[in-house]
Amino acid sequence: MACARIEGVVTSGTFSLDGGTWDVDNNVWIVGDDHEAVVIDAAHDAGAILAAVGDRRLTAIVCTHAYNDHVNAAPALADATEARVLVHLDDRMLWKHTHPDRDPGGYLSDNQRIQVAGTELQVLHTPGHSPGGICLYAPLLNTVFTGDTLFAGGPGATGRTYSDFPTIIRSIRDRLLTLPTTTEVRTGHGENTIISTEAPHLAEWIARGN
Repeated sequence: MACARIEGVVTSGTFSLDGGTWDVDNNVWIVGDDHEAVVIDAAHDAGAILAAVGDRRLTAIVCTHAYNDHVNAAPALADATEARVLVHLDDRMLWKHTHPDRDPGGYLSDNQRIQVAGTELQVLHTPGHSPGGICLYAPLLNTVFTGDTLFAGGPGATGRTYSDFPTIIRSIRDRLLTLPTTTEVRTGHGENTIISTEAPHLAEWIARGN
């Protein structure tokens, strides 16, 4: 059985793109045990994330994508913990929008495995919301962390620069709806859901995306 557990922290701040700025609440996920952990999406408040991590060793800070509201606290968290920030290479230009003078600690690739506390997180490249958007699938935890690719009720937003609606539909159809139907979906914003709940709602979107 998996030793890891999942914890969540909600942080608040702003999302800025294409000349607009919006207030947002972000889900920050922590996967680990009593000794080590991985943070998924270091948003807004490094102090709140550090408090949730506590005295555990942080082994990685994984970004599901690099829009500013998902990466703005990542450098401060990395500096405090010496953990590497990992971003998909296709989102490097978005990372540079927020952190022009700093590179991430490494780049993610499709099907890469990240190990923490006896649990494997599999990187699924799911472009559409952004070119380098990823999800993290944890089979032992029956969970997929979807960032802004899939929410309770449908796909993530695609109405801004760097996003594409047909691409996100293909990502959801080919990479997420193929997961076991009982898989819990832990999102970048809002409530959790499960694959079996979302699949019927997404049928119309998938048809429109073909």
